[in-house]
Amino acid sequence: MADLKVRIAKRCAKEFKDGEFVNLGIGLPTQVADYIPEDIMVTFHSENGFAGIDAVATENPDVDIINSGGTYVTAVPRVKYFDTAESFGLVRGGHVKATVLGAMEVAENGDLANWIVPGKKVAGMGGAMDLCAGCPEVIIVMLHTQKGTPKIKKQCSLPLTAEKCVSKIITEMGVMEVREDGIWVTELHPDYTKEDIQAATDCELHFDPNMKAMEEE
Repeated sequence: MADLKVRIAKRCAKEFKDGEFVNLGIGLPTQVADYIPEDIMVTFHSENGFAGIDAVATENPDVDIINSGGTYVTAVPRVKYFDTAESFGLVRGGHVKATVLGAMEVAENGDLANWIVPGKKVAGMGGAMDLCAGCPEVIIVMLHTQKGTPKIKKQCSLPLTAEKCVSKIITEMGVMEVREDGIWVTELHPDYTKEDIQAATDCELHFDPNMKAMEEE
């Protein structure tokens, strides 16, 4: 499973262009910073108050540098720290180009559920609702299923974070775009067939005529 998450993070890291300002959510999204190509500069935002997240801290972490999920991270030399009000001002003002979030469920119309399972204790929604409303692009990175149960569904069964906000989904099986007429597979990993990804999905998938192989590197 760890290798599959790395695959997803590596593929997501290819989404960004030089100079972009992007938010990284907690969990799997934090790994994306580890794989940004060396020839481009992407500045990562954390809603708890800084711009310039680098890789997850693995040795001798600076205990004062954590992301919004409480994970120790490193920072790039150009890092900028600010208060929460300024951080959310950047998000709500449309200054963050994209957000990368995890998900429990995504519906075929782009609805997102990623913050609570009723009856279970959770930390809360955090900034996810603001990010979904304020960022022009919402990219979901997640494993395609949870213990064999599809996470891409006709309709979400869990409480929503936001409606019709998801623009792209990246899983270990492929890359999908949420369009007006449903979810379109634009890249399919060579480990899987069209039948495999459809069987792991609880709504009808469409396959782009120009669909290509999903690359890991």
